[in-house]
Amino acid sequence: MTIPKRTGLLLVIGVALVMGAISQQAAENSNGAEIFRAKCAMCHGVDGKGFAALKTPDFTSRKWQDSVKESEILDAIKNGKKDTAMPGFKDKLSEREILAVLRQVRDFGKK
Repeated sequence: MTIPKRTGLLLVIGVALVMGAISQQAAENSNGAEIFRAKCAMCHGVDGKGFAALKTPDFTSRKWQDSVKESEILDAIKNGKKDTAMPGFKDKLSEREILAVLRQVRDFGKK
């Protein structure tokens, strides 16, 4: 069976649209806890308490939560922290994934 060129092109476009929708849905359903475990836990601990030896903050600390603005957390996630081992993730995570990580960091303060 031969598929006419126009039909084939429409099929390719349709597949691309579906794949784009799937990628968008995955980003919208980003699970901050899963991303945090995969990208952040090695330095910040699965529980968000950090490691004194690495000088990473304790995200469960009310004092830390109250002292840091969301814009500062976003900047650290996106661009890393100068003079530390904290890398930036703006080229590795989507904007929605970065926001999901921010929500996770804030959620540690609620426990």
